[in-house]
Amino acid sequence: MYKGLLRFKSSLFPGMAISLLLLGFACLLFLTLYFARDANTFTQIDSRTYGLLKFTLYQAFLSTILSLLVGVLLAWSLAHQSNFKGRSLLVALFSSSLVLPTLIVVFGLIGIFGRNGWINQAALYLFDHSFGSYLYGLGGILLAHTYLNASFASRALLHGFESIPKEKYKLAKSLNFSLLERFLYVEYPALKSTLLSIGSTIFLLCFSSFAVVLLLGGSPSYNTLEVAIYEAVKLDFDIGLALKLALIQLSISALFVIVSSGFRTGLANLKTAAIEIPWREPKSVQLIQRVIIALFTLFFVLPLIVILIDGIGADFVRIFKETLFIRSLFTSIGLATASSILTVIIALLLSDTRRNFILETRLAKKPFARFLNAMVAFAGNLYLAIPALVMGLGFFLMSQKYEAPMLVWSTAALLSANVLMSLPFALSVLVPVMQKTAQRYDKLVFSLGLGKIQRWIYVEYPYLKSSLGYVFALAFCFSLGDLGIIALFGSDEFSTLPWYLYQLMGSYRNEDAAGVALLLLVLVLSVFIGVPKLFRGKM
Repeated sequence: MYKGLLRFKSSLFPGMAISLLLLGFACLLFLTLYFARDANTFTQIDSRTYGLLKFTLYQAFLSTILSLLVGVLLAWSLAHQSNFKGRSLLVALFSSSLVLPTLIVVFGLIGIFGRNGWINQAALYLFDHSFGSYLYGLGGILLAHTYLNASFASRALLHGFESIPKEKYKLAKSLNFSLLERFLYVEYPALKSTLLSIGSTIFLLCFSSFAVVLLLGGSPSYNTLEVAIYEAVKLDFDIGLALKLALIQLSISALFVIVSSGFRTGLANLKTAAIEIPWREPKSVQLIQRVIIALFTLFFVLPLIVILIDGIGADFVRIFKETLFIRSLFTSIGLATASSILTVIIALLLSDTRRNFILETRLAKKPFARFLNAMVAFAGNLYLAIPALVMGLGFFLMSQKYEAPMLVWSTAALLSANVLMSLPFALSVLVPVMQKTAQRYDKLVFSLGLGKIQRWIYVEYPYLKSSLGYVFALAFCFSLGDLGIIALFGSDEFSTLPWYLYQLMGSYRNEDAAGVALLLLVLVLSVFIGVPKLFRGKM
């Protein structure tokens, strides 16, 4: 037993230490919130708290159902329409939804569906009638969540469709299955596990959604726990209420992460190959599939076009002369770079440790392997259990208790949130790749007696560099576009681009807001597209 541990100590102990550190951080955060609470206030779940919890769960459930429904339809259509020009570009475009800043998406949706959006303007011009502010409320929240999550879901589900053996489709054809029967008996079984994993992730993301609800909720009746925590701290300074809501949300999120951890799988960096079916679908079915693809493409692209058109007309000279913009830009880039480097290092260490407990040629047969693998996996998915505003509240309380410059607390809070936010996606990319590397090269490496550094240079890095570029870009974009903890710590002295954009929108400086949104969009997409190519090419 100990011989095996010592043999893999260089890949085992660093990741275990990181896991314990992350779990210790989670315990410290929980204890900070728990001991700062008022016991009487916490035990009193009044009608307002119950209403917030009910709506938070309700909108998360509806958002998940809608996102999965649209994602399945889109993936089904793309899987069976494999020969049209631009398909690969379209799939890549839908993949970018994962890194689009929520604030930019909301800005674009307001440009289409808002009171002065394109739809209302077209209705006024054609019919002399306006639909009003129909975007704000539950409908707008569901629309934005579907936009952000349906394309993300379709990307993973498309991989499920395209992994179905051609022989199963031939058997379904020979049995004269209808379209519904083919889906139920051939396609759905291949999608079931992916639906569970994607659904659990989407639910947790929507349950802890902040920027979407803050901007599109429209009234307190559509507040979620996250927004209520923000308002309790920033507007009312009711720390007791904020603590009560934070502990409720933390408990539910942690419970759901534990329950759903058994069926959560890798969610990103999926390569697909089109289905080659030797017969054509009926024309009516092909028409439905093409309409679905066209409608969702229009829905996905139009908000981005709005940002492009409105942003081009902005006065960029004035924007770049503003000191607060320059400060926000450099702060965002600095934090995103540091967060990305930390994410890559931590994800590599955790992935290296986890493969010891997964591979039978290493430690998978040891009695402790399953428990330790689950512990390391949970540590890497802490962000899903600890929403951003809850984490921010913990840091805010620690800043009140322990003396240090607010800049130090703000930076620590943002770096922690950004790294933890990126880790689940980074691990979903790196764990399978590092597992395959070990399966392929372990015997060769051990027989040659290569050290840790030699193994990394000659074996690991050449195989991993493409995935490392993707993870770095993913973490950078997540950090660059996040409007979570900065909402609690943001000020003129400490500002990021999303916080600066939110302030512009709040002060109705729409032209400048459009310009900043365009700059943020271009920066995010440039990094997301360019960095992985850089890693694949020269590095």
